[in-house]
Amino acid sequence: MSTCSDATATACCCWMIDGLMEDSRDTHVVYLGLGSNMGDRRSLLLRACEEIAERVGLVERCSSFIETEPWGFVSDHPFLNAVVCVATSLTPRELLQATQDIEQRLGRTQKSTGGCYHDRPIDIDILLYDDLAVDEPDLKIPHPLMEQRDFVMRPLNEIRNKIENYDK
Repeated sequence: MSTCSDATATACCCWMIDGLMEDSRDTHVVYLGLGSNMGDRRSLLLRACEEIAERVGLVERCSSFIETEPWGFVSDHPFLNAVVCVATSLTPRELLQATQDIEQRLGRTQKSTGGCYHDRPIDIDILLYDDLAVDEPDLKIPHPLMEQRDFVMRPLNEIRNKIENYDK
């Protein structure tokens, strides 16, 4: 695995939205995993950050981008991965719909199902939503495989440590 420069994370966070959330509902802290192994991976991750800021909420933190080998399938195309921390007023179900809409807007045409993974221009996974646990057929929070995936845990720990250190 390799990491991109700190400028990558800074560029991702350029799309943070300043100001108050328009919705008066409670604000929730969510962590989203981002991945791409097709096309201009870096540009796709940056566009995903921009779309998340526009459609989901305030992007508070963005990890470094790391390059990793595909997980769960064989491909000649390595992934570029990151994790973002977002403040949102969306419910878990609304968040799922928003992330799937963003994936489609950025060129994703099929979802991985039944443990069958494939190359994709963008993948957005809901990792954590406050301390909420959801176990529905199409929505599982926390993400059930995140602790098995170094490409999720490394960037997740990077930004969670930044937040914990900032609070001290």
